[in-house]
Amino acid sequence: MTNLKGKIAIVTGASRSSGIGASVCLSLADAGADIFFTHWSNFDENEGNGVERDFPSILCDVITKMGVRCHHVEVDLSDPESPINLLNEVENTLGSPSILVNNATFEAPSDYRSLNTDILTKHYQVNNSGTILLSTEFAKRFERAFLGRKGGRIINLVSGGPDPNNLAYIATKGAIIAITEPLSVGLAPIGITVNSVNPGPTDTGWMGQDLKDHFINLFPMGRIGVPADAAKLIRFLASDDSEWITGQIIKSEGGFLGK
Repeated sequence: MTNLKGKIAIVTGASRSSGIGASVCLSLADAGADIFFTHWSNFDENEGNGVERDFPSILCDVITKMGVRCHHVEVDLSDPESPINLLNEVENTLGSPSILVNNATFEAPSDYRSLNTDILTKHYQVNNSGTILLSTEFAKRFERAFLGRKGGRIINLVSGGPDPNNLAYIATKGAIIAITEPLSVGLAPIGITVNSVNPGPTDTGWMGQDLKDHFINLFPMGRIGVPADAAKLIRFLASDDSEWITGQIIKSEGGFLGK
């Protein structure tokens, strides 16, 4: 059984009960990790799948009752100061983290007709600038706090495919895929592995019945992916058992036949 007792994990983008972020928090907490998670209700309310205003507090209570420590905070990763402010808050409340799960994302439909500078910038600020600068700030602090030790983990959630109505999202997630390997090489000497997980289409509340009926035929295992599928893999990648796996883009999508 994966043992993360004594480790501190950051999970970004855990704001909804049906999301991957919440499932990752619960899975890592079940393995013994203390959890610090972020959420951003403004995105969920205005451009996401709907806001659950009380959910962060509910999730924190559930995690605390599992016997580990938990804190959470609203963070807008498009703010250039967010990586430093977030890590300061984690250190002040829980201590020095050794696990970072980059789950928070910005996504809004965009095709070749609607794509413009504003849409592309909003995606870039969160999916690229926010994620990459949080990762590098995390690495610098890990190096100071755990000098000469191993066990650091950065795990990104990524996506891809030929969807012509999601150009900005796929382009910016592609940048995270591209940086995974070179960043892993740079951070290996200080004991941090870097991997990215592509969970494929996952039922996190955005699928209507028509989409579910479409997708089910593309999963040879006979069901659509659920958040726990990604969370199980991330729990393994966060563990000591994964120490020889780095720089990888891992598809965890049940043999999904779509492209």
